[in-house]
Amino acid sequence: MDFPLKAYRKRWRIRRNEKRLRQELDRYESAFKARDLTIPNAADIRKIMKDRFPHLRAKPKGELSLIAVYHHYNWEDHSLKPALEEFGQVRHYDWFARFNHERRDWRRSVKREMNRDLLTRIGGWIEEERPDVLFTYLSGELIDPETAQGLRAFGIPMIHFSLNDKENFVGKIRGGLAFGSRDICRAFDLAWTSTADALRKYCVEGVVPLYLPEGANPEIHRPSTIDKTIAVSFVGQCYGNRPAIIRRLGEAGIPVEAFGYGWPNGALSTEEMVRLYSQSRINLGFGGVAGYDATYCLKGRDFEIPMSGGLYLTEYHPELETVYDLGREIVTYRGFDDLAAKIRHLLDHPDEAEAIRQAGLQRARREHTWEMRFAKVFTLMNLLDDQSRRSDERDG
Repeated sequence: MDFPLKAYRKRWRIRRNEKRLRQELDRYESAFKARDLTIPNAADIRKIMKDRFPHLRAKPKGELSLIAVYHHYNWEDHSLKPALEEFGQVRHYDWFARFNHERRDWRRSVKREMNRDLLTRIGGWIEEERPDVLFTYLSGELIDPETAQGLRAFGIPMIHFSLNDKENFVGKIRGGLAFGSRDICRAFDLAWTSTADALRKYCVEGVVPLYLPEGANPEIHRPSTIDKTIAVSFVGQCYGNRPAIIRRLGEAGIPVEAFGYGWPNGALSTEEMVRLYSQSRINLGFGGVAGYDATYCLKGRDFEIPMSGGLYLTEYHPELETVYDLGREIVTYRGFDDLAAKIRHLLDHPDEAEAIRQAGLQRARREHTWEMRFAKVFTLMNLLDDQSRRSDERDG
């Protein structure tokens, strides 16, 4: 009875969200131009870091002392931690066991306790052994601006890591403070964002930004020598236009096996997911963001599927062109008719599909590991010595 009303409300929320994002982007674009700002290049970043930390001495790879602050939701310990450990000793702060940020009283009381504990714990570690860098994957929902400034007061080079700054740079606002990066990023020395059009936002907020997408761990995401018994699969949450597209594909005679939260097949373990990528002749991807019609960003699966040896067919958006040779290493589609036609073409031309799959695998291994991402970040921050930088460039 109320289905039309729910559909109307959903469309209204999408339009409202898209209007908010357009207005936010326009404000930052105007401020960026009015202040005559420029996005720093690699040489600019290295000079800024050298001026900011003149006594910093680069070290060989494997000898850095690192502090990492993040919560392991479902992928972080499999991706961030192993990559960081390639560069040295890592002390990891994950607050969730003691301070559950999903509790209803999080913002009322638990957040303050977690923020105090974070500063105390990091301060204690710094007294024991002064680290070379502090890497954080945090947001304004998790820490207050004062806590971010408290971390800055320790005088350690700090990295702010953020994914999907298209919708979450500001995000929700409570008590005048943003849930996203806006109000805390100013305390950090480098803002690593996976969202290209957020670079100007960080510049306006007075932060040195670096655009680097996510990566994948080749020790986990690797091909399996199994038969390809599934024609088309998709792994991801069931939301937005995904159910409608997958249903339409089925009606067009192209059944898709879908896995993840909200699908009848349910979620997969990491091992099952990686195996599925090799088991599928085509791995389907969507580039959109939940709650928006035409908002796209690079995602972890953009690198995990090719690195796992899967043939990847995903929704086109311009940022994909910066990381793959489209049509040769991965395949993209624009609209439902194009999607259905390309699925049929790839299924009917297995040799062509295999060549694309192999090229995507090699590109992902060559350029898109998490270790390579961190090597670039640490190089720009002057933390790695010349020999380590040359080695990483040669390996990449």
